[in-house]
Amino acid sequence: MDTETTNSTDLSRTLREGLDAAPAWQRYLKWAAIALVILAAAYFTFGRGDSKAVTYTTQDVVKGDLTVTVTATGNLEPRNQVEIGSELSGTVAKVNVDVNDEVKAGQVLASLDTTRLKAQVLQQESSLASAEARVLQADASAKEARANIARLQKVRELSGNKLPSQQDMDVAEAAVARADGELAAARAAVAQSRASLEAVRTDLGKTELRSPINGVILVRSVEPGQTVAASLQAPVLFIMAEDLKKMELHVSVDEADVGSVEVGQEASFTVDAYPNRRFSAHITQVHFASSNTKASTSSSSSSQASATSTGVVTYETVLEVDNPELLLRPGMTATAEIVTTNIEDAVLVPNAALRFSPETAEPADAARGGGPLSAIMPRMRFGGPRQQQKGTGRRMGRAYILEEGKPALVMFRAGATDGRMTQVLPFERPPNAPEGGAVRMGGGNGNAPPGMTPEEMQKAFERKLEPGTKVITDSGTSAP
Repeated sequence: MDTETTNSTDLSRTLREGLDAAPAWQRYLKWAAIALVILAAAYFTFGRGDSKAVTYTTQDVVKGDLTVTVTATGNLEPRNQVEIGSELSGTVAKVNVDVNDEVKAGQVLASLDTTRLKAQVLQQESSLASAEARVLQADASAKEARANIARLQKVRELSGNKLPSQQDMDVAEAAVARADGELAAARAAVAQSRASLEAVRTDLGKTELRSPINGVILVRSVEPGQTVAASLQAPVLFIMAEDLKKMELHVSVDEADVGSVEVGQEASFTVDAYPNRRFSAHITQVHFASSNTKASTSSSSSSQASATSTGVVTYETVLEVDNPELLLRPGMTATAEIVTTNIEDAVLVPNAALRFSPETAEPADAARGGGPLSAIMPRMRFGGPRQQQKGTGRRMGRAYILEEGKPALVMFRAGATDGRMTQVLPFERPPNAPEGGAVRMGGGNGNAPPGMTPEEMQKAFERKLEPGTKVITDSGTSAP
């Protein structure tokens, strides 16, 4: 009985499991339904974005003046700066000037103690007097020797060349020559003593440190009673600047900009002390030697390697500055803007228009179908800023205008730019080209963005940017 009950239970369980197991195609249908739900949700989420209208922001092409500048920083310096030191060692007896004092050329700035030098002057004067006395003695000896030989020659003449003997005559002539030599030596000793006296007197005059120029005392590094020790290099006691109403601005121009910087160009600059005021200047020098060249001449090989490893190469440029109000001071840091190009009545296009790039159109069948796959896939752009310049030449530019509500490409020849506006230049027509004929730039459609035909590119060259033309600078979407 129990065995029959167990068998019937197992049979019922087997039949129930067979009924519960679904076919394989039903499982695949379930996953397909889930995928369709996801695609439908994506379509209604992303696909509805196509219904938003695209709006464009435009700016006008204008006609005006374009000023291109080069920015450089540097420091103000006097036109002529003089370091005044002492050639003599000694004690500073007196200092007559202080910092910021205006002095005249020849004015005494400081004095050294002269006690020792005055004693040396007296000593040299006595030596000179002694040398002059020896000259008198030598002159008297020379006169005596000449008188003696003259007497002997008279006796020889009266005696018929018998007396005195030839030996006596030779001795007398030698005495004359010796006396002349002693006289010459005495005179040379006088000249030597006189030169020594002049040297001491010169040193005595150098105890007074005088201003070599008209100017202003910038630095005073000496006090009364201080000992000055002059060795191989004279110690610097004062630093003077000549006429601070005329100054120089030394700036470092980057190697990328030095080609457009020339002597005579105008510039303006600001300093931190007067941030709301601009000062004018003009270029007087553009050095040929770079900063690395100057560093290599004043440093060892190890420091030269460290100086050139930075890769920054600049060229020192000197600007002349008028400072009638004495507002500018030596050492001030200045930021200068050098005017390298100034174009009047130029056709200018905003640089934002050159950076704009519209979205590409999707293929016709996908665009019209509006399928979910096209809705969730991102749109691609062509002609980014780097791609626009590639293959078009450094002087080519691209902009877009609106034609029938859609962006239309305009190709133009770009001129100078100040970072905000770019000059629009006319195309140069080839020789013997017919009037009114099309002008092509480049070869074929190598300049065309992806998807543009040569005919479309030709139209892009035929379009013109004139004052009043509206160019697209940005785009966005809005609800219909």
